[in-house]
Amino acid sequence: LLYQAVGKRILEYCNERNLTPNKLCTLSGVIQSTLNSIFSGRSKNPKLLTIKFLCDGLNISLQEFFSSPLFDNLEDE
Repeated sequence: LLYQAVGKRILEYCNERNLTPNKLCTLSGVIQSTLNSIFSGRSKNPKLLTIKFLCDGLNISLQEFFSSPLFDNLEDE
């Protein structure tokens, strides 16, 4: 599912960069409860703008973010 892939991808980048989710919130301006909702699956449809802010905090492009096998072959939701 897309929302699960988004959460996993964010965690991949956090782990690669030794960033805590809290630190990513600080860098991106996304509030902790929003990020927690993405990670827990409560947010079934994270906004593209939210993902863009997280990408800005990670200093990557949306294209880099979505360039992952996690997003290949997603079923229609």
